Amino acid sequence: MKYVVETSKSVEQAVADLQAAVTRHKFGVLHIHNLQETLKKKGVDFPNACQILEICNPQNAKDVLTEDMELNMALPCRVSVYSKKGKTKIGMIRPAAMLKSLSNSPKLAQIAKEVEDAIIVMISEAK
Repeated sequence: MKYVVETSKSVEQAVADLQAAVTRHKFGVLHIHNLQETLKKKGVDFPNACQILEICNPQNAKDVLTEDMELNMALPCRVSVYSKKGKTKIGMIRPAAMLKSLSNSPKLAQIAKEVEDAIIVMISEAK
């Protein structure tokens, strides 16, 4: 269910490159959660850099929510850029696998597969 790749880039550079790829593919970054920074503000020292990008394609989101409004709980897609054992990783939960556990709609399965394929390309471009 997970899709994770390793990059030689820093977390910050991979995030910047991922943002650029997201824009090129006509998706948008709705928010970036800096987990390490957020935990630090809460008094928790977390050693690993971790930035979570919430990304969305507006038309795909509309199509999914028109078909099943309850899937708003699974949107937007999240792509994480993080450090683990000194290596930078970029990963996501595969939208097609996640959606399969939430819906049997063939239409939604097709949208999820298209979104997943597009995000894999974006991750590859950011790698």
